[in-house]
Amino acid sequence: QVQLVESGGGSVQPGGSLTLSCAASGFNLATWTIGWFRQRPGGEREGVACIDGRDASTYYAPSVKGRFTISRDNSKNAVTLQMNGLKPDDTGMYYCAPEPCDQLRVGIVETAFGSWGPGTQVTVSS
Repeated sequence: QVQLVESGGGSVQPGGSLTLSCAASGFNLATWTIGWFRQRPGGEREGVACIDGRDASTYYAPSVKGRFTISRDNSKNAVTLQMNGLKPDDTGMYYCAPEPCDQLRVGIVETAFGSWGPGTQVTVSS
């Protein structure tokens, strides 16, 4: 079965760090373009970061640039999202999905798989 499963969420204090993982099963993730998305309480799903499958170029939403880092862990067939300097406004459910970075960059939110994974909850509070 082809799927992506998110993990690594949790509760941290402001300024803390978390590393999210997007693990693939049923296919080799190494050459796929993958985006991380989040849905904050009461808000719509939005793209926060993307890594291109062809040249490994990356994109970050302005709200997370300089604090979040997206990268590949090919040994685990996964894409990770290192989140530092977390703020209460980062609280939400985080998802990963295959989507062209050009689409994520302009606010298009969709997954090439047609359905979303379970997501992983990130809570930032004091």
